[in-house]
Amino acid sequence: MIGASAAFHLAEAGAEVVLLEAGELGAGSTTKSAGGFRLQFSDPINIELAKRSVAAFEEFGTRPGADIDLRQVGYLFLLDDPADVVELRDDPEPAAPQGSQVLVDILGASINPAELLLIQGRYASRPPLPVALGIEGAGRVSAVGEGVSGLAVGDLVMCLPRQNWAERLLFDAEELVRLPPGTDPLQAAMLKVNPATALMMLRDIVSLKAGDWVVQNAANSAVGRYLIRLASDMPVRTVNIVRRQSLVAELEQEGADVVLVDGPDIAQRVREAVDGPVRLGIDAIGGSATLRLADCLSDEGVIANYGLLSGEPCQLGAEQAIFRSIVLRGFWLAKELSRMDRAAIEALYGDLAERVARGSLRVPVEATYPLGEIGAALDHALREGRDGKILLTPTV
Repeated sequence: MIGASAAFHLAEAGAEVVLLEAGELGAGSTTKSAGGFRLQFSDPINIELAKRSVAAFEEFGTRPGADIDLRQVGYLFLLDDPADVVELRDDPEPAAPQGSQVLVDILGASINPAELLLIQGRYASRPPLPVALGIEGAGRVSAVGEGVSGLAVGDLVMCLPRQNWAERLLFDAEELVRLPPGTDPLQAAMLKVNPATALMMLRDIVSLKAGDWVVQNAANSAVGRYLIRLASDMPVRTVNIVRRQSLVAELEQEGADVVLVDGPDIAQRVREAVDGPVRLGIDAIGGSATLRLADCLSDEGVIANYGLLSGEPCQLGAEQAIFRSIVLRGFWLAKELSRMDRAAIEALYGDLAERVARGSLRVPVEATYPLGEIGAALDHALREGRDGKILLTPTV
């Protein structure tokens, strides 16, 4: 069985880390930080990685004489191209399912920004390497253990664990959500993260009522498109901020009430476009984009930040926080799901799955790739100006 797992070439290239007292010099291919770190590599191609990664060692708070686990430090080598550090591995076929186990052939698995952040060492968690990847996916049940009820061979399921970049996997039945017959497997492969994020931010952060306004940036993203459709069902009205004029008509056709191209005067244009308070802002970008989004809100509005597309910390001005009582909070789906019991999770995804099955909740897919082309798929996922999601199709 072939699966994709992160295996940082740093360790394979024979990297060695030597910690010296500040001011001490060493021979060989090295770079040195002000704090006294020397990074020594046997493979010269890694020198630029070392130069860009001194801050990573400082983040660990390491002192001269301390040990460093390269498997952990590897996360902090912020590579320009995640394709350089993800490799395919041929694993043994899973054993026949026993008890409550279910064997699933993976039909589709999306590439999410969170995956790219994890590979680059910028995500909230850094599991030990090598690590299997694939936050979300969907597949067809091919075998079940003798203790399984409610699932049968041939059922389409959404897979809750975070290891779905693989051909087939063995799950516990409690880790799967059965999907309605006729559901598009590729749409099902995108069900776990983005639609749930959009729905819960609309539902749980501010008590919205029919006719209220919500403003979001990165509105052409998968979360943004889901949010437009879910908001229209509430019905809540949306102001959608994008970076390209070409997206305006497209999002209006999907149900967006107002679509505006970002710019320094965005707050003024939002105020001219709406006829009531804007109580909730949805931020996928961070940095100065958060600051501009806060200017679009009414007093006592709330910004929910769920992404860091800019790579910069969220900005909120003192005037916004103190005098206008704007609140900035984060949203992380993994944490929210960890607080929910099985019944609540099934209710959440049951609702979303029915919408997907009806065709009322869809996002465009720009391209699909087999697992053998994981490098090209990751490069495509990083490309700016995409008009849809990038998916892996391991067994299609």
